[in-house]
Amino acid sequence: MSDLFLILEISTLIIVSVLANKVSDKFGIPSLLIFLFIGMLAGSEGPGKIYFANHQFAESLGTIALSLILFYGGLDTNIKKIRPVLWRGISLATAGVLITAVILAVLSMIFLKFSLAQGLLVGAIVSSTDAAAVFSVLRSRNVSLKGNVKPLLELESGVNDPMAVFLTVAMVSYIKFKTSIGMLIPDYCLQMAVGIIIGFIVAKVMIFSINKIRLEQEGLYPVLAMAFVIFDYALAAAFHGSGFLAVYITGIIVGNSEFLHKKSLVQFHAGLAWLMQITMFLTLGLLIVPSEIVPIIGTGLLLSLFLMLFARPISVFICLLGSKFNFREQLMVSWVGLRGAVPIILAIFPLTEGVPKADVIFNVVFFIVLSSALLQGTLLTSVSKFLGVYEPMVNKPHYPIEFENMPGMNAELNEVFIPFESEIAGKPLFEIGVPKEALVTLVSREDKFIIPNGSTVIEGGDVLLVLSNKDDLKSVENRVNKIRARIEVEKEDNQNA
Repeated sequence: MSDLFLILEISTLIIVSVLANKVSDKFGIPSLLIFLFIGMLAGSEGPGKIYFANHQFAESLGTIALSLILFYGGLDTNIKKIRPVLWRGISLATAGVLITAVILAVLSMIFLKFSLAQGLLVGAIVSSTDAAAVFSVLRSRNVSLKGNVKPLLELESGVNDPMAVFLTVAMVSYIKFKTSIGMLIPDYCLQMAVGIIIGFIVAKVMIFSINKIRLEQEGLYPVLAMAFVIFDYALAAAFHGSGFLAVYITGIIVGNSEFLHKKSLVQFHAGLAWLMQITMFLTLGLLIVPSEIVPIIGTGLLLSLFLMLFARPISVFICLLGSKFNFREQLMVSWVGLRGAVPIILAIFPLTEGVPKADVIFNVVFFIVLSSALLQGTLLTSVSKFLGVYEPMVNKPHYPIEFENMPGMNAELNEVFIPFESEIAGKPLFEIGVPKEALVTLVSREDKFIIPNGSTVIEGGDVLLVLSNKDDLKSVENRVNKIRARIEVEKEDNQNA
């Protein structure tokens, strides 16, 4: 019976969290705060009275959840948009994280009476940003950011987690085993290199597998993709690489490639990422003992304000020195330094390793994340307007469908015949090179009509009903004509030979 009550409690918490997300949409409060708060209410000192103190389980769960969340972050990243800010984003994700950690370490030594190593541990744990929380607030308010600010933040948030993880593990290792910091630098470079290589390889294998292994049940493709993500992390970690970087790289490559059932797979991982966020934050909320937070509120608030107003801006201004970002844009990047899931999960590392004052570090980090999300998250829209980088978010459909007989529309439906000797014949629709802005709505084959998807194989003699503008239609027709012309030339050459 106790197991049934546990299942009932877990399912109830998830349902309440999903429904409570409406509060986030309405008031612009970051979702993570809602989920954490629900977890705390369900905890040992809340009405729920659920006692949970398994830090090892929470760390393992957080690792899996972060891997799936980071994969979706990469999946949703447009590589064309991040290319102009690539090196600045990497700079923020590496040097920026280090600078933030060092600056915050000094204040931790002063107000928490920590040693330098313990101060650096606190700085390392809270040094990474969580733009996922930021963009959930932006979407809820239909707000975007002008120029390259948004791509920069997307890239930074996806790449800075491995640096924060490395610094945290390094400081824990130094405190416990007095490991030389100098010896850890080559180790970090190795982790990054292995993570990038394995992430690239797994992405290519994943795309090939999805496209070439024709599964009878479409529902198996999301299962296959999820298994690849977990395998990706584990493989990178097994070879002493950064698993988080590996899954993010895999997500970027997969998301910017064409493969079967892409739309449904992206939607599945979007839902999975939300489930992982809810589960992870509920678990972390259960770990919190509110009575232990009260004594450090003053110090925690001071550290949080120092992080938001000094440490983060200093690191941003140094890393973006000489860039094309103006002063207002740099201030916006500084403000969007929202802390989220990663710092709280990293704060569990010292607890599981038995580091001195680990419980104080965990409580301080939790309060920093809480206050950062509350202050920066709720004021995000106002700050973006004040700095002049505010831009309304335009919700574009997956396909920009337009009709020529409607005002402002310039697309039309046209028939495209597939020659019997065309090289397109025998290939699935996603491989034939239809422009992204065009949509094949129907396939006419003999006396049948087929509503196609990406796996629909095109045959010679088919007539495609294509919804597109004139330029895209011409592109499709030119491709068909060129293929037919080349085949005919090859036939003539063979006959002459």
